[in-house]
Amino acid sequence: MIAHLLCFLSYNFNTFEILNVYSKLTMFCTRNSLPMDLLLKEGNLKQEVESFCYQIVSESNDQKVGILQSEDEQLQPSVSKKSEGEISRVKFMSNTNKITFSKKPKRRKYDESYLSFGFTYFGNRDAPHAQCVLCKKILSNSSLAPSKLRRHLETKHAAYKDKDISFFKQHLDSPENSKPQTPKIVNTDNESATEASYNVSYHIALSGEAHTIGELLIKPCAKDVVMRMFDEQYGKKIDAVQLSNSTVARRIKDLAADIEEELVCRLKICDGFSLQLDESADVSGLAVLLVFVRYRFNKSIEEDLLLCESLQSNATGEEIFNCINSFMQKHELKWEKCIDVCSDASRAMDGKIAEAVTLIKYVAPESTSSHCLLYRHALAVKIMPTSLKNVLDQAVQIINYIKARPHQSRLLKILCEEMGAQHTALLLNTEVRWLSRGKVLVRLFELRRELLVFMDSAFRLSDCLTNSSWLLRLAYLADIFTKLNEVNLSMQGKNVTIFTVFDKMSSLLRKLEFWASSVEEENFDCFPTLSDFLTEINSTVDTDTCSAIVQHLRGLRSTLLKYFPVTNDNNAWVRNPFTVTVKPASLVARDYESLIDLTSDSQVKQNFSELSLNDFWSSLIQEYPSIARRAVHVLLPFATMHLCETGFSYYAATKTKYRKRLDAAPHMRIRLSNITPNIKRICDKKTQKHCSH
Repeated sequence: MIAHLLCFLSYNFNTFEILNVYSKLTMFCTRNSLPMDLLLKEGNLKQEVESFCYQIVSESNDQKVGILQSEDEQLQPSVSKKSEGEISRVKFMSNTNKITFSKKPKRRKYDESYLSFGFTYFGNRDAPHAQCVLCKKILSNSSLAPSKLRRHLETKHAAYKDKDISFFKQHLDSPENSKPQTPKIVNTDNESATEASYNVSYHIALSGEAHTIGELLIKPCAKDVVMRMFDEQYGKKIDAVQLSNSTVARRIKDLAADIEEELVCRLKICDGFSLQLDESADVSGLAVLLVFVRYRFNKSIEEDLLLCESLQSNATGEEIFNCINSFMQKHELKWEKCIDVCSDASRAMDGKIAEAVTLIKYVAPESTSSHCLLYRHALAVKIMPTSLKNVLDQAVQIINYIKARPHQSRLLKILCEEMGAQHTALLLNTEVRWLSRGKVLVRLFELRRELLVFMDSAFRLSDCLTNSSWLLRLAYLADIFTKLNEVNLSMQGKNVTIFTVFDKMSSLLRKLEFWASSVEEENFDCFPTLSDFLTEINSTVDTDTCSAIVQHLRGLRSTLLKYFPVTNDNNAWVRNPFTVTVKPASLVARDYESLIDLTSDSQVKQNFSELSLNDFWSSLIQEYPSIARRAVHVLLPFATMHLCETGFSYYAATKTKYRKRLDAAPHMRIRLSNITPNIKRICDKKTQKHCSH
């Protein structure tokens, strides 16, 4: 205990004061015939020892030394009065006793004259803080000095430095200052830094950028902005945000896991869901499986990514099914809720996707399967007469002659700029990208004059650009494929139903019949590029070209009817329930009675005109559960593979040849999901929040 006493004195007193206090304490023990070690253990002499210690303290620069107490006892009232105030204490433990020595810090008092500098007090009146009445900034107790208060007024509020005390008193008594201040509960720096790290990682995943961008670009830029807009003190706090490569990767996995957890909870409580699946290879050669799900949640139909997995071994239909089935079993999802599976494999095709769909229908007997309507449309438009097919192939060869040679492309750009052309480059034709054909042909036709000047006479297809019959066919192909691309685009997007697609196809079939009859009458107004070219050359379409166009239009219509057969629509009541006057064959009597009640409700009729078809039926689940659930089941199946096509585009942009080892599944979960992760919930689960190292 004596060693503890000397240790504390060495930290708080000089050598002379140490000897003075220790000698007086020793003399006290001698007069009372008590060894010092025994004195520290005797509780009945406590009051006398405390009084003597306080006397020593008062004689040595007003420093308090010593409160000796047992762990199981509290200070006496007389002692607690002497130790009032905020005292920083240093404690030394020894078995069951402890000795505490502390300094009494100097506390400044508030004076009413400080209001002339624009300051009032805040907190305890005996040890107050200084608070500016203008900017509400709170300064420490040590700042309660006229010089420091005056400096704050002159530097921060120079416009008010000459104001008298009445001005500040009036400002202090204003209604805004009279309101009691509500204490704010804020996170610690580590908690805020962790939450900020998750937010930045979320945006990195959404953008598909590399993880290193956080530490190499975002963090330095954020620090520079904060330091320039505020001050260096705030800029240093940016350093606490964890944005290293490995940290961002962990954050993205946590965010993806939270989204997956939320999605699984939604699927467990929904009435049913439909699937959309496709498989492709990535840049590293892995077979990647994407599965999307459509379900009803919160009075609307949602679409989210269910699964993004790499098939490590054989990419067979059985392996695809096992991958999906493992996910369903892991999260305890029921196959019985699956009502439809959409893929790019038709019933007549054999392949891994078709095999996987068959296995899914085996475990989900109530499920149906559908062939993507975009694929049907793409297959239908491939058929055309030989004369038009030759023009299309020759146009592609001309484009490839330029695009396959960078030197030719550069020269064409210079020529187009000199001739003042609207465009300076041709577009590359890609067979896989169905929408490229219309744009490619339009660009080729618009640059026909520049190409005629640019093309070498040695090139065998250069004469095509001077052949009016060839140009007429090219203009027609540019127009018809542009129109077909517009129809294709209108069928893409989220929440596209089977009704939307068949309405578009029904409209296209009627247009094809109209276009064919117009061409037979030699009226080409429905094809603007061809019509303008005829006006430009002041000519008409020859008989062979006209018959080829009519043949193509009628053949296209018959092919579309083959891929989109007209059937009796027993679910027409879902599209517009207010036009139903006879009981549909697909409804039982109870459901039809519910449909009658629904159509007789004026408020429901108003909602039908304001909401989309999906949201309309989803909002009626509570009021008309039976008929509304039947309608939702009709709307749930996917009509196209648009989500999978979009997903693979995002996947290819995220996992590039420079990031071949990247696990892109968490990124796809974040980018392709409509669910926003709950970052606050993720941070609360963490027991420790570490700052950046």
